[in-house]
Amino acid sequence: MTWSMRSITKTMLPVLAVLTSIEIAMGLVLSSFESTLFQYPSLLVLVPVIIGTAGSLGSTLSARLSTAFHLGLLEFKFSNYHLTGNILSTMALSVTIFPLIGVVTWVVSTIVFEPLLGLFQIVLITTFSGILISIFTALIALITTYSSYLLSLDPDDVVIPTVTNLCDVFGIFVLLTAIFFFI
Repeated sequence: MTWSMRSITKTMLPVLAVLTSIEIAMGLVLSSFESTLFQYPSLLVLVPVIIGTAGSLGSTLSARLSTAFHLGLLEFKFSNYHLTGNILSTMALSVTIFPLIGVVTWVVSTIVFEPLLGLFQIVLITTFSGILISIFTALIALITTYSSYLLSLDPDDVVIPTVTNLCDVFGIFVLLTAIFFFI
């Protein structure tokens, strides 16, 4: 893998074009839920938080896997600590942070306006979303890291932006699905 402006641009431009198209499509899907989100302001508060948290989990896991790959510590075997340890820590973080996001969202919603959803409902939505996001994050980070290895691409150039954007999109998809099932 050689570093040059030309090689990075050649690798990244198609990836970013596809990811931008996916983000635009998800924005259109999100706008179709506008009336539900305005009906329940607590859910509207969750949208940027879920996007940010999903993307952060994805980028953190991707950066850790990419670093382990560069250092020669990453083997694509479940017995490899750098692989399983990072995936399990991402999942544990999700199971911890997403219920907390639900509680904080409910508290803020209660202070700012009269929430139409109860604490249990919001925590259920965020926890369900967080569990699915962590599973997706682990799978997509593993697939993109391994693919970059097979294609001899620098994982820093491909994996981190791909996983971050896909986790953002999947985060909104999961949130909308949870809203559909739990409201």
